[in-house]
Amino acid sequence: MKENHYESVIIINAALEDTQIEDTVKKVENFITNNGGKITDIEKWGRKRLAYPIKKSKSGFYVIYRFTAPAEMIKKLERMYKLDETIYRFLTIKLTKKDLEHLKKKLAEKKPEESEKSESSPEPKSEEAVVAEGQSEQ
Repeated sequence: MKENHYESVIIINAALEDTQIEDTVKKVENFITNNGGKITDIEKWGRKRLAYPIKKSKSGFYVIYRFTAPAEMIKKLERMYKLDETIYRFLTIKLTKKDLEHLKKKLAEKKPEESEKSESSPEPKSEEAVVAEGQSEQ
């Protein structure tokens, strides 16, 4: 049985509490793994304004799943999306080799930027240092 690489984007009702959104994210994650898929990446974009209202809502919580799975599982996954009332919209696409190479390159560029940010961020100052700076300025 051949497994393909997929990317699935879902928009969850942003009016829900964070715990409810996290439950929906975990529910989808468990569904994919329990039906023969292997998740390679989950990207949570968070709450974003929608281009047009969906079910009278102006914002949604975006989540992107990247995974490998047998082709038969995608129909089951999309059926689960349709039945879940917290999920407004979804889109699942099959990734090509070119797409996978682009993702690897994007992740490679992203990792050095994160390490530079952590190295260049100043150490938090102690309370005494802040007080001493305030006194020297006066």
